[in-house]
Amino acid sequence: MFSGAHVILYSQDAEADRAFIADVLGFPHVDAGHGWLIFKLPPAEVAVHPTDGVPQHEFYLMCDDLDTVLTDLAAAGVETTRPVTEARWGRLTAVRMPSGAELPLYQPLHPIAHNL
Repeated sequence: MFSGAHVILYSQDAEADRAFIADVLGFPHVDAGHGWLIFKLPPAEVAVHPTDGVPQHEFYLMCDDLDTVLTDLAAAGVETTRPVTEARWGRLTAVRMPSGAELPLYQPLHPIAHNL
C-alpha cells in the first residue's frame, strides 16, 4: 500500500543543514532541482505516544551504538547539546546542526520494528 515515508525538517539555514546531512552524516541523496536535496534515510519505524497536551511530532536518528556515533561526530566537530539520558527503553541525546537546531539521537534498548 505505502512505498515509504517522507520526513520534513524545517530549518532557519536549510542550505547549511542539507550540507551537514550530506557531508557529515553521509546520507545519500538526490537533487530535486536547484540544490534541493532529498535524503535517503535508514530504515524507519513510527510510534504513537499518548499526550495530554497539543499533539506534536518528533524525529530521532536511531543508532546501534550511541557512544561510537557521538565519538565520530565529535571528531567531525559536531557539538552534543544534551547529556546522554538512560531509560529502560533507550538512550537519548541530541547534536547541534549548523542552523542551531537540535537533531535528537536515540539508541533503542527495546525490540525495533524496522528489522521485521
